Amino acid sequence: MALQPSRTVAELRQLQERTGDEAGAQRVCWTPTWLRAREWLSERLAALPGVEEEIDEAGNQWATLPGRSPASLLIGGHLDSVPDGGWLDGCLNVLAGLEVLRRLAEEQPPPLTVRLVSWADEEGARFGRSLFGSSAASGTMEVELLRGLKDRDGVSLPEALASCGADLDRAGGAARRLEGAAAYLELHIEQGPVLERLDLPLGVVLGTFGVERHAVRYLGQSAHAGSTPMDARRDAFAAAARLALEVRDIARREGGVGTVGRVVTRPGIVTAIAGECEITIDQRAIDAPTLSRMLEQTQAASRRIADEEGVRVAWERVWRIDPLLFNTQLMEICAEAVSETAGRVHFLPSGPLHDAAEMVRAGVPTAMIFVQSLNGLSHTKREDTRPAHLELAVRALDDAVRRALVWADDQPALK
Repeated sequence: MALQPSRTVAELRQLQERTGDEAGAQRVCWTPTWLRAREWLSERLAALPGVEEEIDEAGNQWATLPGRSPASLLIGGHLDSVPDGGWLDGCLNVLAGLEVLRRLAEEQPPPLTVRLVSWADEEGARFGRSLFGSSAASGTMEVELLRGLKDRDGVSLPEALASCGADLDRAGGAARRLEGAAAYLELHIEQGPVLERLDLPLGVVLGTFGVERHAVRYLGQSAHAGSTPMDARRDAFAAAARLALEVRDIARREGGVGTVGRVVTRPGIVTAIAGECEITIDQRAIDAPTLSRMLEQTQAASRRIADEEGVRVAWERVWRIDPLLFNTQLMEICAEAVSETAGRVHFLPSGPLHDAAEMVRAGVPTAMIFVQSLNGLSHTKREDTRPAHLELAVRALDDAVRRALVWADDQPALK
């Protein structure tokens, strides 16, 4: 069967029609909409000869095409989205991999087993913990730190997993699927403006930024908004707002990025000073020393602001991951595929995290290909990529898989 990249574009639109609305994609993990997306993928996998599907203990969805060797080449992505998300983020990886798997399933058995994986809860949109399924597989998940996580409605993470047939205490069993993994390839939209500025459809990823993600809580004193003089206030929100500006300035100064993405005040009414304010801080950088400096400066600023505003401050780490670089040989394979498909090659780091980072942590040789994002937008319904570029991306992934199968089959450790 010849590769049909246009079919991938059509299936991306079908998936959006099934799991999105006028506000964007709604495939938040551990929800009925996400389960519908998983079922939709299952229907397509069922039509592939020789391909076996399974759901592991962490909710990851696997499709396996046996090869002449039990050693495996993994192609990965994720179907889950942020609320009101884009039509390409994550699912492009899965559906492009599906098209590659279709081609392989109609040919002679590949030299290695090929496995397509749709990772569960890459986004962390509901509970704040990104890369859930891939970290379960890589062995880096710290279960006890996740047990108490709750969403905005008070539903705990273990409860949400159970509703979808997963189990937090058994999630580590997903690691068995990485046994014999020789390489991991992932295709993704860039989610930034670099490739568009360079007028390039595709790029090769050097690695992923490290991340420090924290919940910061300021505790002041709730009081009446009308009767409390300005110099007598212990306003928790004012302290948090000042820290949010510090996060921005520190990121600019250090060359990283910093974001305050969520703010909750209590009692949260218009006639009361906020006695409590919790914010989430996400800081990222491509090298560990920069990330460490950003965090230290932000923590110091939070304490200084607390003293000046007459409030208390407490920090709680939600999650962290070190900066991670990809395998140089696989990057070169991807560069050859991109050059063959689209001409010029550009290497760039990834600010967003991807499941590929967890594969590096698991010791699996890993590489990624980016496809241009229009206006650099993602995590919004305005996320878009030209259909012609999407088709090029499918072709580049297919070419990279061909080359990686030859490369992996020639590795002495697999003989």
